[in-house]
Amino acid sequence: MTDAGPETLQDLVRSGDEPFRSFVLARRDALLSHAHLLTGSREAAEDVLQTALVRTALAWPRVRNQADPEGYVRVVISRTAASAWRRRRWRERPTAEPPDRPDGTDPTREVDERDAMWRALAVLPPRQRAVLVLRYYEGLSEAEIATVLGCARGTVKSQAAKGLDRLRRTLGSAAEGPPERRSDDGRSDG
Repeated sequence: MTDAGPETLQDLVRSGDEPFRSFVLARRDALLSHAHLLTGSREAAEDVLQTALVRTALAWPRVRNQADPEGYVRVVISRTAASAWRRRRWRERPTAEPPDRPDGTDPTREVDERDAMWRALAVLPPRQRAVLVLRYYEGLSEAEIATVLGCARGTVKSQAAKGLDRLRRTLGSAAEGPPERRSDDGRSDG
């Protein structure tokens, strides 16, 4: 930011108007969770959230009068994360295998399965991961996902299909995939 502008989100919140400050304090955890689901990393989620909230603060006089300011911020978070993915596309990705897993009778099996799902999601291309997170974790429809990601509905469908196929292959035949969902027009898309 420029010398005249705030240096951090904390500076912005301290110097900003009370409605924005109240909004950030009330919704920060939910917005951080949304960012974490999209990025797969707490650190990256915090960076994305801070950038999104700075952008929102600058537009707050216009945003606060909308029917759903949190929805606006979620779109900014999603687009900020997508922009970061596009910039990082060329970087290497870690591929180290985790230690051997215990057998299926271990009480930590559910944690292991969740961990395996997160690792599988982490290796998906960013757009496929975003589509699956928005669809199955956030519960958005295809049309809503297309709006959030700024792409065509057909792109959402193809990215979801490719992502689910890759998850199934990555997780093996034991994975049955997420529950079947209905698209906006009532057809099965799971």
